[in-house]
Amino acid sequence: MSLDMPAVTPAAPPSPSGAELLDSLTAVFRRVLELAEVPADGNFFLLGGDSLVATRVLSAVARAHGVELTFEEFLADPTPAGLAGRVSTALPAAR
Repeated sequence: MSLDMPAVTPAAPPSPSGAELLDSLTAVFRRVLELAEVPADGNFFLLGGDSLVATRVLSAVARAHGVELTFEEFLADPTPAGLAGRVSTALPAAR
């Protein structure tokens, strides 16, 4: 290996499609709420979630998608579809 070679930066993973992102977030809601089904517009709190469990959702979003949302952002629209909109806005443009 030559010292003249430029450092190679790994490519960023591709951004998920809207449907993939929504599926991912719906799966997070199902897992943390221990429910078989969660609709895209299912309100986290009306489905039985609370603020402590919401932190698990936010942590899962950060791990899976590299986007750290605030609790206030979560409260603004606590649904898989609402979070998908916020995550997709925060993701870098697909390359």
